[in-house]
Amino acid sequence: MLTIPPLLLLAIATFHDLRARTIPDWIAATLSVWALATTVWSASGTSWIGLAAGLSLGFGLGAAAFWLGAFGGGDVKLIAALGAVLGPHGLLGMLFWTALAGGLLALVAKWRGHRDLAYVPAIAAGFLIYTLRGGV
Repeated sequence: MLTIPPLLLLAIATFHDLRARTIPDWIAATLSVWALATTVWSASGTSWIGLAAGLSLGFGLGAAAFWLGAFGGGDVKLIAALGAVLGPHGLLGMLFWTALAGGLLALVAKWRGHRDLAYVPAIAAGFLIYTLRGGV
């Protein structure tokens, strides 16, 4: 039940990324508020330290990918917010599945003759696979 709001927000982000290659800031902000709320109410398995560590790790890894030209700014904010939701260990598990989904999407994009791709679908797929495998 705790994964439904993040999944809905990721679906909206996917729509925006595919349509306009942008991710509205309110999506990452809402995910961050969700992380705070579930931590305040002890509804998630993430502690305050886990929330802060996940947010920091997500921002750090996202910023590195941005610096290398692999991510846009919206992707960085989304990964950081998901880090707050999942904590550092959950984030790393999700990013594993995201990388596999992203690799598959990159192959499809290359096959179709595209030089770039919207990465939020891979992030959403990574989150979905991680949660279906019992990660949240």
